[in-house]
Amino acid sequence: MGKVRELVIIGGGPSALTAAIYTTREDIDTVIYEKSAIGGLAAITHKVDNYPGFSDGIEGYALAEQLEKQAKRFGTEIEFGDVTSVTSNDEYRSVIVDGNEIKAKAVLIATGSAYVKTGVKGEAEYYGSGVHYCATCDGAFYKGRKIAVVGGGNSAIQETIFLTRFSSHIDLLVRSTIKASDVLQKKLQEHIDAGQITVHLGTTMSEIKGDGTHVQSVDINENGEIKSIDVDGVFVFAGLRPNTEFLTGSGVELDDYNFIKTDSKLNTNVNGVFACGDVRSGATMQIASAVGDGATVAHTISEYLETNYL
Repeated sequence: MGKVRELVIIGGGPSALTAAIYTTREDIDTVIYEKSAIGGLAAITHKVDNYPGFSDGIEGYALAEQLEKQAKRFGTEIEFGDVTSVTSNDEYRSVIVDGNEIKAKAVLIATGSAYVKTGVKGEAEYYGSGVHYCATCDGAFYKGRKIAVVGGGNSAIQETIFLTRFSSHIDLLVRSTIKASDVLQKKLQEHIDAGQITVHLGTTMSEIKGDGTHVQSVDINENGEIKSIDVDGVFVFAGLRPNTEFLTGSGVELDDYNFIKTDSKLNTNVNGVFACGDVRSGATMQIASAVGDGATVAHTISEYLETNYL
């Protein structure tokens, strides 16, 4: 049957890294497979201001870096690879990574979520050359330039405030009303009063236009009035969707929004398969709670391995 790993973790965000810290400290053979960046969305968040223990906040990449170093210190193996399927039988779980089969006694799914696209005309055409989903990654390209931001939740408002460091003016496009926390709304109002941000409530974007190379404007519908706004770039913060496409045929049960269903101990309905973090149904989409999930599921996995393989 070949070598069987004790635990394969799919995903490399805070929840996965926390779980790995706990499992490797218990001498559980643990390997993480991540297809993009270690730290997940946390790593590309400019500043994490609500993570306990950091009175002045901490940059997302710094938090992710510390979690990675800690996991490696205890012996976690971290590999880059794209997982395309997970299947199970009575003996082991089979994980296909870049076309190769990895066998494991237990599998932890911690793939998190991805940015939701608007689907409007021009979004795909200008992706990376005027359309962006990460203010920390691309905001500096817009120093002294005008941009539009799409979204009205906590992430959208937080990133909009961050973008005022660079942009000469921001048009904030909100489908209904702003749903961010009171603290963020107060900070936003300061920038509105300073003339840095114009808020468009009841507004949808219908098209992103440009010269074929760069974005030049966006067409919007603001409370029934069709307008065109001149901008040099568009940042979309329209929410998140779970990264669960690879679970087709796995037998793992998903909810109506394709998040993974788990019990209170973070077991899925498939024996030996667990889930934690933002990919889990009912997750609060906060780094602190994702880290808590990681600690909880590590204990559950340890119990599972002891019961079934020792």
